[in-house]
Amino acid sequence: MSEQMRIMRSKELPKELRDRIVARQRSGQGYKRISAALKVPKSTVASIILKWKKFGMTRTLPRPGRPAKLSNRGRRALVREVKKNPKITVAELQRCSREMGESSTKSTITAALHQSGHYGRVARRKPLLSARHMKACIEFAKKHMKDSQTMRNKILWSDETKIELFGVNSKRYVWRKPGTAHHLSNTIPTVKHGGGSIMLWGCFSAAGTGRLVAIEGKMNAAKYRDILEENLFQSAQDLRLGRRFTFQQDNDPKHTAKITKEWLRNNSVTVLDWPSQSPDLNPIEHLWRDLKMAVHQRSPSNLTELERICKEEWQRIPKSRCEKLVASFPRRLMAVLVQKGASTQY
Repeated sequence: MSEQMRIMRSKELPKELRDRIVARQRSGQGYKRISAALKVPKSTVASIILKWKKFGMTRTLPRPGRPAKLSNRGRRALVREVKKNPKITVAELQRCSREMGESSTKSTITAALHQSGHYGRVARRKPLLSARHMKACIEFAKKHMKDSQTMRNKILWSDETKIELFGVNSKRYVWRKPGTAHHLSNTIPTVKHGGGSIMLWGCFSAAGTGRLVAIEGKMNAAKYRDILEENLFQSAQDLRLGRRFTFQQDNDPKHTAKITKEWLRNNSVTVLDWPSQSPDLNPIEHLWRDLKMAVHQRSPSNLTELERICKEEWQRIPKSRCEKLVASFPRRLMAVLVQKGASTQY
């Protein structure tokens, strides 16, 4: 048998070729002659002609396939349960299925949900939002949707974050052979209580990153005021924002404390009126993620090294990244309006 015939047996013939087989048979040619002329196995020629005589067509007929383990009614019921409670477990769905008289395995239930477009994923952690929070977010989004890009470029964004020496963010994959999981080269060193951590205050604008400060001891309003005193105007100057910039901070109690408000007022700092519980809106959250990934790739061995590497990687964040994040602000505002104040994909 030729190589072409072998391929023909493993693949379905094009409809045009099937029609030519029928046309030759109708003109009086036999199976053997058709097979040789079109280089199609004789058994395939016979099968196509038989189908044409029986059904009057050469196109592929629908195949019944394996019967479904779940009825359409059962599948719809499972989808309803998932829509009603997205956190429902497969075991709970199994019980629901049994109660409907359709005992199904976990794999059957999972497959049915996949067919309906539902997939198991790790739930994102988002702030708990009250009706008051959502209303404030909507009002904020409406107020600032029409701000010009020039205005947004004059905003100095700020926030605090914690970075652990050996934390969950240091998850890494390794290529290894079976039985070598505990080899030194295939492990990540850890110590009790995560090896410690540092708290950082940082800021940035569309022009790039500003100062990054390690916070000594427990953060309070007085310490926060001192950080602003030593770093806010210097960052604005380094980024060439001028004196008429807008300062963004969230509504942490340290940020809204009396001594903080007094310092900001006495220094004529324009503060962006920020809605509570709205980290989705602050583009600096993405910079913190970038920083943590870059730092843990360098595997610092102690807190002093961790601080040094954080400051080095913060300075290495390209201006283009900062520009892109600030440019995303209108989309963040629109997402808030679409979600009616609830959490967004950001």
